[in-house]
Amino acid sequence: MLRAAAGYVRSAPGTYVWLLILFVTTVALHHMSPGFEREFLRQRSTNIHELSQNPVRVLITSAMWTDGGRWLPYAVLYSVFHAQAERWMGTVRWLAVCAAAHVLATLISELALLLAIQDGMAPPSAVNSLDIGVSYALGGVVGVLAYRIAAPWRYPYLAVVLVLFGLPLTSGPTFTDFGHFISVLIGLACLPLVRGRGRTWDPRETLAALRG
Repeated sequence: MLRAAAGYVRSAPGTYVWLLILFVTTVALHHMSPGFEREFLRQRSTNIHELSQNPVRVLITSAMWTDGGRWLPYAVLYSVFHAQAERWMGTVRWLAVCAAAHVLATLISELALLLAIQDGMAPPSAVNSLDIGVSYALGGVVGVLAYRIAAPWRYPYLAVVLVLFGLPLTSGPTFTDFGHFISVLIGLACLPLVRGRGRTWDPRETLAALRG
């Protein structure tokens, strides 16, 4: 069992190095006072103010911290989605999807927020809102994994993903909800990166193997 787990980790090095970084930064957050923590994260946030001052720095650092101080849920999600995508696509292509989803969804959602502020639909203070974490990259990977699943099973998966990410947009959506949905679309747009990456996964074959 331990050997199998170690092999799984080695097969997705980028995923688990990233998780290790998140573990270290999450521990660091737990040693900060609440007031200092919020200001600390805000300075590493991809909000409008920080993007206008230090775009490259905050786009990188915002992906190294989590808002909420919980690491275990990310360990599960990274193992289920990121590790599978990295093993399938290879580390470079997986990282390209993560970067595209993280950067583009951030810029598009913050542009939408800026327009909302200019139109009076959001308060001016929203330029300093907290926008930090790894969810946009995760959304991109969840999207691109649709191509890993063989038809017709791909379509129920895609339907569930679009409903889960699109439902928050139907009632009181936030710019973060919008960014999450955009990140899934960006993942789906990464089809050229996954062409020729081997056979798709057919759940029927897995079920047959378990029964046999």
